[in-house]
Amino acid sequence: MSSFVKPIQSVLAVAEMEARKIRHDSTELWTRAVQPALWLLVFGVTFNKLQGLNLGGFSYLQYVSPGVLAQSVLFVAIFYGITIVWERDMGLLTKLLSTPSPRFSIVAGKALAAGVRGIFQAIIIFALALVINVHLRLDPLDLAGVFIVIVLFAMCFSSLSMVLASILKTRDRMMGIGQAITMPLFFSSSAIYPASLMPSWLQAIAAYNPLSYVVDAMRAMLLTGNYANLPVDIGALLLSTGLLLTAASIILRRLIE
Repeated sequence: MSSFVKPIQSVLAVAEMEARKIRHDSTELWTRAVQPALWLLVFGVTFNKLQGLNLGGFSYLQYVSPGVLAQSVLFVAIFYGITIVWERDMGLLTKLLSTPSPRFSIVAGKALAAGVRGIFQAIIIFALALVINVHLRLDPLDLAGVFIVIVLFAMCFSSLSMVLASILKTRDRMMGIGQAITMPLFFSSSAIYPASLMPSWLQAIAAYNPLSYVVDAMRAMLLTGNYANLPVDIGALLLSTGLLLTAASIILRRLIE
């Protein structure tokens, strides 16, 4: 039993350490919330006046809110590798990797901390949605499910960010690749329009885009209440998260070499 307890304790210890950074300086979280807020308040409100879109009986603001929520978490997670590079430059990462904690536990703890940041972003988006009177399902179990999806999603893409940091090794490169990844992921998913409106080649890409599964799961819990595809969505997210956590734990040492 202790062989399972110690790694979990290490994960929670690293996550707590990272969470303390948020408490002392939350500026980055507030600035990261600006762009998704603009998407919801400007893009969403404007396109809400369009007619003719088949959105299952929902307004465009209702439809796009889960997508904007996913986007806000994506932006936080995909740039998480910049923090890892900064820790390398300050010598903190070398000290952390020299501790008895398994490398997987360190990576998982940092990814879990990204999930905490994602929850903060979700609260901001939920607050904005309520202010502009977007009607969402706020059942406690559905909200709990949404937060679980958010944590897994943030862990998935923060792990990807750590993999990229281990390869690119500089903050400037990480900033550039992060910006190059986020928008194609966003626009090749069903975050802001139904997949049925996409050309066939883009529908094929959306089918392999993890963001599509995240948005589909959140729409099921926040809008439709149809959970038929939820096991597939969660399964795809768990598989992606597990693979990327493993890859990040294997490759992270390259960052300090």
